[in-house]
Amino acid sequence: MEMTSMSLKRGCLAVEDNDSVAPEETKKQKVSECCLTRSQDGAENDCLPSSEIKPGPPEVESAKKGEKNFSGQVQEEEEEEDGLSEAGQEEEPESFADMMKHGLTELDVGITKFVSSHQGFSGILKERYSDFIVHEIGKDGRISHLDDLSVPVDEEDPSEDVVTVLTDEEKQQLEELQLFKNKETSVAIEVIEDTKEKRTVIHQAIKSLFPGLETKTEDREGRKYIVAYHAAGKKALANPRKHFWPKSRGSYCHFVLYKENKDTMDAINVLSKYLRVKPNIFSYMGTKDKRAITVQEIAVLKISAQRLAHLNKCLMNFKLGNFSYQKNPLKLGELQGNHFTVVLRNITGTDEQVQQAMKSLKEIGFINYYGMQRFGTTAVPTYQVGRAILQNSWTEVMDLILKPRSGAEKGYLVKCREEWAKTKDPDAALRKLPVKRGVEGQLLRGLSKYGMKNIVSAFGIIPRNNRLMYIHSYQSYVWNNMVSKRIEDYGLKPVPGDLVLKGATATYIEEDDINNYSIHDVVMPLPGFDVIYPKHKISEAYREMLTADNLDIDNMRHKIRDYSLSGAYRKIIIRPQNVSWEVVAYDDPKIPLFNTDVDNLEGKPPPVFASEGKYRALKMDFSLPPSTYATMAIREVLKMDTSIKNQTQLNTNWLR
Repeated sequence: MEMTSMSLKRGCLAVEDNDSVAPEETKKQKVSECCLTRSQDGAENDCLPSSEIKPGPPEVESAKKGEKNFSGQVQEEEEEEDGLSEAGQEEEPESFADMMKHGLTELDVGITKFVSSHQGFSGILKERYSDFIVHEIGKDGRISHLDDLSVPVDEEDPSEDVVTVLTDEEKQQLEELQLFKNKETSVAIEVIEDTKEKRTVIHQAIKSLFPGLETKTEDREGRKYIVAYHAAGKKALANPRKHFWPKSRGSYCHFVLYKENKDTMDAINVLSKYLRVKPNIFSYMGTKDKRAITVQEIAVLKISAQRLAHLNKCLMNFKLGNFSYQKNPLKLGELQGNHFTVVLRNITGTDEQVQQAMKSLKEIGFINYYGMQRFGTTAVPTYQVGRAILQNSWTEVMDLILKPRSGAEKGYLVKCREEWAKTKDPDAALRKLPVKRGVEGQLLRGLSKYGMKNIVSAFGIIPRNNRLMYIHSYQSYVWNNMVSKRIEDYGLKPVPGDLVLKGATATYIEEDDINNYSIHDVVMPLPGFDVIYPKHKISEAYREMLTADNLDIDNMRHKIRDYSLSGAYRKIIIRPQNVSWEVVAYDDPKIPLFNTDVDNLEGKPPPVFASEGKYRALKMDFSLPPSTYATMAIREVLKMDTSIKNQTQLNTNWLR
């Protein structure tokens, strides 16, 4: 099949995606009254989430602030990612659209080519959770589903009463005792219905829910009390899971986590708070985005399925199930990829156009560009900060992160930036920030601590993954531009001098073996000190681009080791697997167009579609390997710019 490349000259698409890198502040999780206990301090999310997706909740329009989740509870997002409130997007569309005029377009980050020749059409991935679902593909190739909420039967598990016997007030007192938050040396709990069985349940509850505490029974004026106290001082917390773990059982409880509107690290922080354990006892194969419904496997060290299942009664926007005990944890990167179920609403394409687009996606694929969310959403792209780091221009790094900028940001961030521009006083700027966990707050804290003459150390306060995100963004920016030039100059066929991987080693395609390869084998390097470049004119294009940015392609080592780039290789064309699609008609733009795992567990019938309707939607399923962008696959289908800047007008018109 002959393939042609095309340049981007079309409109907009309302979609974001899985598998990108973007800094994010931890959100506050609201829970219903049945929660186990209040949150433990000190479990903030200092890790870098992997990406953003832009859907909304399944049952109500995402633009409303009070959102229903699948259990009918209501949750208000107290802090919206990227400084945008969903309410703001609907209530003030002109204002939001005006702010987004300052954002990036695909052209700004080198995304300019298509592989297929079909005619594009309009479609909207609206901000609805039910329009974007991600299921993890495990190392065995199976797609993760939440389809079983039962708890494995284990005779050595304590009874269900262990989880419910203590009141919320008693749990709070015991937690404060466990964490040395008050001056008390013990907590006494009166046994109201005094039986040996009741006392045993209370003993078990305290020991299993509050590791490090021991218990004893005391008579006080004719009444029985269970007294909790510290077994061995603060060292008892070092081994939190030493109680009630049968030797015959695997040390790790594996489970499937279904979540809405939380990235993976945020979800694990929430789970760890309500279990009163450290987040590092959880393991997983890959991070999933915030703005989607996602389903993935998690493992946790020596927490019983019974305790995990109890969280289903307490936490909103989460479901845990498919429990099993295993000997080993999960490891990052072990997954084979992700399976996406996506709805593009209100499509304008004819059935023939849709068939051409989806057939091309299935047979040819799409250019493996880094998606827009890799580069940030404001007028200061993350790749510019990365470039300044690589140039060792630390004053510029500081200014780029802290200076006032056009675009959509929270009011307090705007005030913080204005204060910084006016006074250059980190303490004064910090006082404008109610939430100091973001990159701006962390850098200002560093400047306050180390002074304006030691920006390197101040910047080092930001968690490592967040710092590296900037230079990885610059690598992605270079890669996108070079791939567009490679396709512009040589088209969609392998040519002598291209690179392919043999195992983990990159080698050149020679003239006499050109017929042994296809465009799907060709890789391009992300710049670094440990990669080779193609043996044709694209090699010189890399050199020219880095030289223009005052960087030496022959010396990508940085005097600060963390910022030395080794480089990597990435396939230029990805062909999705398990591709299927259908066009459906519907009248109500608010209704979900397919069932989630939770819908199926609750026995909800799948939606029934009319033969004709006011609107048409394209429902598509496909699987992608790790670190590829579903938005780039959807872009290839619609032939549309996926930037927020170009999404906004389409979304605004749709909301009206």
